[in-house]
Amino acid sequence: MSHLKQMQPHYEELNVIGTGAYGTVYRARDLKNPGHIVALKKVRVPLTDDGVPMSTLREIALLKQLDASQHPNIVKLIEVCHGQRIERESQLVIFLVFEHLEQDLSDYIDRYSKTGVPRVVIQRLSKELLTGVDFLHSHRIIHRDLKPQNLLISSQGRLKIADFGLAKIYDFEMKLTSVVVTLWYRAPEVLLGLPYNSAVDVWSAGCIIAEMFAAKALFPGSSEGNQLDRIFELTGTPSSKQWPSNISLTRENFPHRTPKEPRDLCPQLCEYSNDLLSKMLAFDPRSRPSALLCLKHEYFEQEPM
Repeated sequence: MSHLKQMQPHYEELNVIGTGAYGTVYRARDLKNPGHIVALKKVRVPLTDDGVPMSTLREIALLKQLDASQHPNIVKLIEVCHGQRIERESQLVIFLVFEHLEQDLSDYIDRYSKTGVPRVVIQRLSKELLTGVDFLHSHRIIHRDLKPQNLLISSQGRLKIADFGLAKIYDFEMKLTSVVVTLWYRAPEVLLGLPYNSAVDVWSAGCIIAEMFAAKALFPGSSEGNQLDRIFELTGTPSSKQWPSNISLTRENFPHRTPKEPRDLCPQLCEYSNDLLSKMLAFDPRSRPSALLCLKHEYFEQEPM
């Protein structure tokens, strides 16, 4: 338990902000620091005979270490504490206390539904998103679930990534809840059940950047099959050689589609953002540039950065 301290009840829960696949998040008041509002996330972790699994403790230690860097595009983790043990279910409740930000990118895009998010703002937020993703990747953390709802916007308008680095804890929470997780930002290799790496986050970031331009999701799939078909509208249906051999989904389930450019699906893109997204949204993860390479793309050298 070296990275976990017993929860002292100095947070007063005010209201539920969200109930997701990853536990419940409350808006809470820090009683030691009146007037200070935090986001309090409760998650459950499985207990083994030896207590909390080492993998979970390692994840928490890494999060604490990350927080020491105080990266401007990462939500600040204030503390991690544990609450009661649920003996009959061999679970432990963990509280993650994060800085509280009033709005997420989804709310922010909605605010501009009539006029569209200004181009200069899209460029800056895209840069902040990729800078945060690069920081996580440089610490060997793959987010795996980037979407507008877990990209928070500070009162100064800065983008910060939330819900990262707790893959083990979250996997367990997911098994306990029947919340439907959105597929819209999920990379094709994940949908196909293939091994994946940090390129999944570059794919999700590409979907999010397109959504800022269009003010609507690029691939709003209704099921895993439909999600893949929408992706193939852009990438083209993979050839039989590209199709993975050991999966239950067959290529014949999908109509033949020829590759398009991102701006065919999202006409609001400029020449440079179209080129960047065509690289980020490559079907083959090996063809996608790293977040760091994305940041060096010409799109970020255009006026008015």
